[in-house]
Amino acid sequence: MTTFGSTPITAPEPASEVLHVAAAAVFDAAGRVLIAQRRVDVHQGGLWEFPGGKLEPGESVEAALSRELWEELHIRPRHARRMIRVPFRYPERHVLLDVWRVDAYEGEAVGREGQPIRWVEPRALDDYAFPAANLPIVNAVRLPQCYLVTGAYRSDSDFLERLSTALARGVRLVQLRAPKASPALLREAVARCRRAGAISLYNGTPDEAVAVGADGVHLSAARLRALTGRPSLRWVAASCHDAEELRLAEQRGADFVVLSPVQPTTSHPGAVPLGWSRFAELVRDYPAPVYALGGVGEGELGQALRCRAQGIAAIRALWGRQGIEPRESER
Repeated sequence: MTTFGSTPITAPEPASEVLHVAAAAVFDAAGRVLIAQRRVDVHQGGLWEFPGGKLEPGESVEAALSRELWEELHIRPRHARRMIRVPFRYPERHVLLDVWRVDAYEGEAVGREGQPIRWVEPRALDDYAFPAANLPIVNAVRLPQCYLVTGAYRSDSDFLERLSTALARGVRLVQLRAPKASPALLREAVARCRRAGAISLYNGTPDEAVAVGADGVHLSAARLRALTGRPSLRWVAASCHDAEELRLAEQRGADFVVLSPVQPTTSHPGAVPLGWSRFAELVRDYPAPVYALGGVGEGELGQALRCRAQGIAAIRALWGRQGIEPRESER
């Protein structure tokens, strides 16, 4: 978490032909995010976007973000953290979006340049048309900080009880990893996720995910390597373990990934952990949300966020009956 007004963080100088932009996902107290509509006479005109603007020569990303939010919306950020960096090449220009999440600000947001603005529930963002470069931001805004991977269970009723308990405690992203589960159990699990407003992904093939009605598919590293293109599902996620698999997930159009193992884990005792330093290095410029997996739980959420992760993914830490709400200081 960065407190605005502290020592500025200066971004590396991009290449001269790249338009470097500071962008913000600004949230209000109700959890809604602010979007603005671009003027019809500009590049990507008429589409909705996350507020921000280009860096001036020699300006830090932090300073540009603060200036742009004041000029566009009449607000000044107080607390923010870095989210993702999105490079994108349009036919006519190459942009680099340096995206921050702003959870606290001073002032009342208004469209100072006459642009329409709206406060929108994250789940409703799919109803708006955004420039292609903004789509990874939409995903990052929609995705929560905790990703539940279902684990061992004694019976179908035990599976559903554990899932319902997790949903009641706030889980809003679920990977249904249950290879021996019946289609009926999986369809009921998907239905319960949907009623709770949670996103469900099936760990298997895209066709299997469609068959059980899941919102998307979570691909193992092996299935990721076997892909020739992006599956036709709203959500596509993948398990990655190194830089090569991260690049492959990006090429295949994954909406988000899980990177593991970050720390030693009893489930894979022979795997060499990445450690937080290497994890942060791999995540720093990755253009999609990344969850930290392996030996992590709620206690590591703050560390994951400081490493620019979307949050944590876990089995045991979330599949039991512990609470999963992040502390206010870690949001």
